[in-house]
Amino acid sequence: MRVAIALVVLLSTACAPSEAERFTPVDLPAETSAPGAAATAPTAPRVETVQVSADVQVVVEWPVTTDEDTIAMINTFRDYRAGSFRSVVTGGEDTAYYETVQEGASMDAYAWVKAFLDQRRSVRGVSRLYALNVVSVTGRGAELNACVDETGMRLLDAETGKAVRKQPDWARRPFLQVAGLRRGDDGVWRIKLLQHAKPFSDASKGCHR
Repeated sequence: MRVAIALVVLLSTACAPSEAERFTPVDLPAETSAPGAAATAPTAPRVETVQVSADVQVVVEWPVTTDEDTIAMINTFRDYRAGSFRSVVTGGEDTAYYETVQEGASMDAYAWVKAFLDQRRSVRGVSRLYALNVVSVTGRGAELNACVDETGMRLLDAETGKAVRKQPDWARRPFLQVAGLRRGDDGVWRIKLLQHAKPFSDASKGCHR
């Protein structure tokens, strides 16, 4: 497996959104009250920083929303992304990210981390998540779109700690990530399907800014 595609080995390209489809990121609207009900103040937009290690951060640009399920789904996606990086920088010792995934996504998440470990690669820098948008909810299932910007990250040789000479595409352009989630009997949302669009594809152009 080539290093250049290590960060997008979540699913085969065939499962990614069609390159003919243009993704347009939008913020979730503020929660509104029903007619006659007391007004509910929306949650103000905020930026959250998760310190994965001394050299790695995951920054989340939260949309404006008060919906509890939406917040829970974004939390799950954030914890998956941060947990996966934490597993990489600890050489696979930290496996807490397993708790955020199930079914097919479990295999993809494991393969993502394993690709780094097999090639003796690590990372440093900032991964930024933005334009987080729950685009559909059907029963216990939901789909979350997110833009991922890792142009502030560098792929490293894990043994020397130095950046590799040829950096992959994910370090040059943001890309679109799609997560299919399911709410379990315990009420917890977990990721069961992961898809991505290549950084330079039409589907990811809506994430470029």
